[in-house]
Amino acid sequence: MNVDEGNCSRFAACPIADGGTSSAAWLDWLAGHPALDFSTCSSLTVVAAHPDDETYGFGGAAAALRARGVEVRWVSVTDGGGAFPDWSPARRTALEATRRGEVRRAAHALGIDDVIELGLPDGELESHEGALSESLVDLLTDRPPGSWCAATWRGDGHPDHEAVGRAAAAACDRTSVRLLEYPIWMWHWAQPGDVAVPWSRMQRVAVDASARAGKVAAAGQFHSQTTKPVDGEAILPPHVVNRLMTVGEVVFV
Repeated sequence: MNVDEGNCSRFAACPIADGGTSSAAWLDWLAGHPALDFSTCSSLTVVAAHPDDETYGFGGAAAALRARGVEVRWVSVTDGGGAFPDWSPARRTALEATRRGEVRRAAHALGIDDVIELGLPDGELESHEGALSESLVDLLTDRPPGSWCAATWRGDGHPDHEAVGRAAAAACDRTSVRLLEYPIWMWHWAQPGDVAVPWSRMQRVAVDASARAGKVAAAGQFHSQTTKPVDGEAILPPHVVNRLMTVGEVVFV
């Protein structure tokens, strides 16, 4: 089985309201996996399908690298306006502006000044994968030796996350940049030992208290995703946020 194949059907079959796999189950499973070595990274580009993916998936690592003086750039592929598909165009435009502000404040909390917004349509990235890959090639070309690109895992289960992962993998194949893939929704639909996950390539991100505190502050900026709108449910309910913050960060290398 190709463990980098898509898992959208797995995610769709596991409703967010049902809770998903517990943090405790993941913490027991992760304990024996090796830690990621930060010492070889000369610059980092973090690619996120939606504003907040970069924070929840790799924010602690980004903070740790900035503390070492490493250049870190965030790339928001979409503005996240499709989070509530039934909203009117006017509400969607307002949400996009809100989410752009949130991701910039989150970046600032981690000491990151370089936030790049590509403005591709939320929920439609599969149709723009080639263009996204070309944009990432442009961004990654001429990066210094030892540069990394961290992107959402191409098997994460969300169509946009998977499209970003595939586009980043293709771009890294064409440049000298090392690819790392971080999961977001895998923690929800997968189980420890799941055959759909490339465990042999997984490494844990171990960070100090300062980086963890920075991630907490950054994650706290995304009110549009964690607060219930007047006519719906929060995109990220408390159990999802708590799990993301509790299990920490991992990458597939």
